[in-house]
Amino acid sequence: MRDQALFDKIDLHLIRVLHTVLTERSVSRAAVRLGMHQPAVSAALKRLRDLSGDPLLVRSGVGMMPTDAALRMIDPAAAILRSAEALFSDARGFDPRTATRTFRVAASDYLDPLFLPQLVARIKAQAPLCPIEVLPLSPDTHYHAHLAQGEVDVVIGNWPAPPEDLHMGRLLGDEVVCLVHRDHPAVRRGWEVADWLAAEHIAPTPMHPGARGVIDAHLDSLGLARNITARCAHFSLIPDIVASSLLVMTTGRQFCERYLDRLPLAILPSPVPFPRLMYYQLWHARTHHSAAAMWLRDCVKSVAASLRKE
Repeated sequence: MRDQALFDKIDLHLIRVLHTVLTERSVSRAAVRLGMHQPAVSAALKRLRDLSGDPLLVRSGVGMMPTDAALRMIDPAAAILRSAEALFSDARGFDPRTATRTFRVAASDYLDPLFLPQLVARIKAQAPLCPIEVLPLSPDTHYHAHLAQGEVDVVIGNWPAPPEDLHMGRLLGDEVVCLVHRDHPAVRRGWEVADWLAAEHIAPTPMHPGARGVIDAHLDSLGLARNITARCAHFSLIPDIVASSLLVMTTGRQFCERYLDRLPLAILPSPVPFPRLMYYQLWHARTHHSAAAMWLRDCVKSVAASLRKE
């Protein structure tokens, strides 16, 4: 009887607060993500502590850490939220005009700069009541876990070899070129492979220590290495850095072309032949047959197709 009385005190909103607080490891960040006032989240956390008989979050240094009991709650809480979402939304089918589901997309900024703005615009035009969250792919992003736990619906990026344990859809293929200042010496005289390798290059910060991006992984396979003298974690800022230096950026043509009208830049062919850059969307098996997730993936695919036509 005691278990039934305890169960009656738990509602779905409380489970959502629990999952968000534990994954964010912060009451203030959880409040932002939930669209709640911080005192309301704190009050809900107090209820959760009373119900569980556990502090759930404890201070560790300058941050908060889940207790062992709380860590064991994260996956079951995510499963409850996924089941509740599917219980009615997929049973009814998905109507973007009336749906209120939140879509979460994690993407790298290696993409065409127009990709994410056009994707958000399409979602808001066709599903006006659905909130959309665009999340970064950063060195500390565990996108496998986020997809599995339902924290992210789809991940968009490029990988030398996409993970085989996730569903994948091809989006874009792009030619690898070099972006330089328009007064760079190579614009006038061109360059041979040795000149290009010796030039000063700028590259994105690795996703994790020791990681190799698609450019350097291909060079490794050829027994070559370029002279990287600068790195930047914000890929979309690299063209501005190139525009004020003699650094060389090597990436997809479509990305580079978006900056030519705004900055004093030039695009040069790469003296080293590269396979085309391929961009994918990845999703977990748990959402493979979800009507809402299928609609989102179709939006992603349609935006990619429109950019290819341009």
